[in-house]
Amino acid sequence: MTSRTGFFVLSGVLALVALICVGEGVQLVATGKPLGIGLGLCAFVIPVVGIWFLRQTVRFGRDSERLARELEAEGGLPVDELERTEGGRIDRASADAVFARRKAEAEAAPGDWRAFFRLAVAYADAGDVPRARRTMQHAIKLHRTTTGADATPGGADSTIGKPARSTA
Repeated sequence: MTSRTGFFVLSGVLALVALICVGEGVQLVATGKPLGIGLGLCAFVIPVVGIWFLRQTVRFGRDSERLARELEAEGGLPVDELERTEGGRIDRASADAVFARRKAEAEAAPGDWRAFFRLAVAYADAGDVPRARRTMQHAIKLHRTTTGADATPGGADSTIGKPARSTA
């Protein structure tokens, strides 16, 4: 199953759970008892948080894909130059070397979203998904600032560091 298919399946499950929570919340509020009303109101909060999270995830994916398409049109997408083991896993030394180069590029051009996009890919290749996501968010923010769309104030985040290793 691809990640996109998994995302849509989980989104459908979230929508179903949201409907169930709202239905249960309505029934609890209808009891008229203070405890039932309180629990029913809490049941309304769960779908709101889930839908907000889903919206943020969709927005992040859409924005990341937009940047990737733009970089591809410019011919600036990072090339997969990583060495792999016989089993297909990325060689750690190779990922570290590419990461060091991408980090230097991002430090040399702190206002260039393209450098941070490539650094985010290097973080992901190194197995540091949380930093990859933060760095991609920073690249998206820089892109918005440089294109004038949805400009948000702020300088360079402290997203550059040594990647943490995944234990998986």
